Amino acid sequence: MGMTVGGSNRGIVSEMNVVPLIDVLLVLLVIFMIIPHHQTGLRAELPQPATDSAPPKTEPDVIVIQVLDGDSLKINEQPVTWDSLRSRLEEIFSRRADRTAFVQGNPAIEFQVVAKVIDVMDAAGISSVGLLTSQLEKGR
Repeated sequence: MGMTVGGSNRGIVSEMNVVPLIDVLLVLLVIFMIIPHHQTGLRAELPQPATDSAPPKTEPDVIVIQVLDGDSLKINEQPVTWDSLRSRLEEIFSRRADRTAFVQGNPAIEFQVVAKVIDVMDAAGISSVGLLTSQLEKGR
């Protein structure tokens, strides 16, 4: 509460009362400290650089979805159509505890096609997506 006392000029004094403003700010501060700030979404695994120049060995447990030119898809080198992609992924991951898959896109295709595949993977219940990229030559 603000108050001005004394002075030779006894006119109207206009001072802003900042106590309600401070009260509101303190309440907002407490609210934002209590509420957790979590953003949930699909976790993405970033590609790590290779330690040697040998091509990576594919393990039988790893699921790689290849996005090729001409709207063609492959799951571990087996052709699959866009219509059957979700059901095929649900079938594969129904027996697995680890719900991680990788997407490998041809450099010539647009990213929106890869994003569409990631959306289908999310709808199929895959919780973690890794992106495989082609290795760039040195000097480029």
